[in-house]
Amino acid sequence: MKTLLDLENWNRKEHFEHFSKMEEPFFGVTVKIDCTIAYQTAKNLKTSFFIFYLHKTLIAVNSIENFKYRISENQIYINDRVDVSATIGRKDGTFGFSLIEYNPAFRIFEKNAYTEIERIQNTPGLFTRSFDDDNLIHFSAIPWINFTSLSHARSYTYPDSCPKISFGKMITLENGKKSMPMSVHVHHGLMDGLHVGRFTDFFQELMNQ
Repeated sequence: MKTLLDLENWNRKEHFEHFSKMEEPFFGVTVKIDCTIAYQTAKNLKTSFFIFYLHKTLIAVNSIENFKYRISENQIYINDRVDVSATIGRKDGTFGFSLIEYNPAFRIFEKNAYTEIERIQNTPGLFTRSFDDDNLIHFSAIPWINFTSLSHARSYTYPDSCPKISFGKMITLENGKKSMPMSVHVHHGLMDGLHVGRFTDFFQELMNQ
């Protein structure tokens, strides 16, 4: 479900109109995430660390309203729920685009995630299903690279307004703490650095619980 945003009375109307006219309306930041506690929690739960921090990402995304905004025909719609299309790797070195529904209950989300991961790993091709709605974030893990910045392949003619969130290689620091980079790319017509900052701060809080 989604509702139409009252654009005429939105305090960011001018910002939306300005940035939406740009060939590249997305901006991105990369931050370091302390994942010491989260990694241990995932181990204690005997679950995949990837699925664990993917779930925390979706909790944070669904908690920040601007991350639920999507553009359609110069209108902004607010989604009730945002799911995830994550890249899932296969043994042959390829990957496919998944669709995993968000659920605030971790064990339900975990079950759905494992089912979709298994389907992708046993289905060839990049697009193994249709993507009829845009209530998504585009998500990827690049566990081989401790990156400090990241760019995305994009078609400027495609009307895309979905946030893109990526994680890099987890490393162990000299003090024993664990860290990994997180890249967040978002449409500037829908949000600013303020909203990305709120997202990254809340995500870190979730990882520290």
